[in-house]
Amino acid sequence: MTDLARFAADHGLRHLLFSFTDLFGVQRAKLVPSSAVAAMASSGAGFAGFAAWLQMTPADADVLAKPDPASLMVLPWQRQVGWVATDLEVEGIPLEQAPRRVLKQQLARAEALGFELRSGVEAEFFLLDPEAGSVADRFDRQGKPCYDQLALMRRYPLIDELISAMEELGWGPYQADHEDANGQFELNWTYAPALTTADRHAFFKVMAATLAEKHGCAVSFDPKPMEGLTGNGAHLHLSLWRDGRNCFHDPAGEKGLSALAYQFLGGLLAHARALCALTNPIPASYRRLARADTSSGSTWSPAWISYGGNNRTHMVRIPDDQRLELRLPDGAANPYLLQAAVLAAGLDGIERQLDPGPRSDANTYTDPPASGTAQPLPASLEEALEAFAADAVLQGALGEAFCGAYSELVRLHPQRQH
Repeated sequence: MTDLARFAADHGLRHLLFSFTDLFGVQRAKLVPSSAVAAMASSGAGFAGFAAWLQMTPADADVLAKPDPASLMVLPWQRQVGWVATDLEVEGIPLEQAPRRVLKQQLARAEALGFELRSGVEAEFFLLDPEAGSVADRFDRQGKPCYDQLALMRRYPLIDELISAMEELGWGPYQADHEDANGQFELNWTYAPALTTADRHAFFKVMAATLAEKHGCAVSFDPKPMEGLTGNGAHLHLSLWRDGRNCFHDPAGEKGLSALAYQFLGGLLAHARALCALTNPIPASYRRLARADTSSGSTWSPAWISYGGNNRTHMVRIPDDQRLELRLPDGAANPYLLQAAVLAAGLDGIERQLDPGPRSDANTYTDPPASGTAQPLPASLEEALEAFAADAVLQGALGEAFCGAYSELVRLHPQRQH
């Protein structure tokens, strides 16, 4: 285990950011000078929970944020500062509603069954003019702007800095592109154990915003920041591993996937409506899901609880014989709760050996499922929250303390910016 104080001294760090992500996905932090890191690593940095999006009151005791040394990253753009994810406690007891803890509990549940979740996320974002709120690049006007080379290269200084930062951090970035909406981009990095991916996803949001500001832009991960344009997804790629072997891969299985993979998929489908409360957590999320046309001709988001092969119109895509791609989540999803909820649903599918039913190869945008063959996804956040409240299996897996705190805060504060 990394000794944070020694690491800071050996690498010339002036400060460490002790960071946590609250229930709404906002990253909170305190800046701890290197001279105080040893003491703070032991006692934890203190926060007033009510001041963040946690279901607490001003009368509650301090939340203490204790760092996880394995998550430590040095800021590539400010190398005298390190960032470390923390786990939250109150009076020596883990805070059950803390998103990182919720994920760690599901990972422990998977481990008890002999599995490790490995995942990758596609974090789409818009670059906007910070004053006008419009697309930052006034030349980005194509009707079908996806993969537009000129628009991509006009943002080369920022994209290059982001890729270089990810390379320095060891994330394994492998491509960047202009996405389907004017002003929209995506950078991809290599999949990893789920907790590592969640930490990186949380860090990436702050890194992208910080570096974009340096280049005169604002970043938006909002599910639908611009009406008439494709929204921001956060597609999640999933596989379960055991002893260094991908348990989702089976050359003899349909599409090269194992029976275990299809059981996991069955869990995703069975809990899809409830999952939306976490994968699509704000009202704008339901303006992204396939409800309206866009200028490019497609929303690239699902409308039905269905799965297909290499078919981007379904909720779950099978891109190859190694993984599943869940296309439901959007940019407002909490990086930790996203993976926790999806894993909880998938593990239920395995435990109950759920059958996802036959694959559909239809284009669901032009050929929607026949009546009674597939359920539609929720049309609103309220509908998703009702499904979440009614899903006893998911509620039980994620825990009463978390589910109660999250649902109450979302109902009280549905409108929030991303």
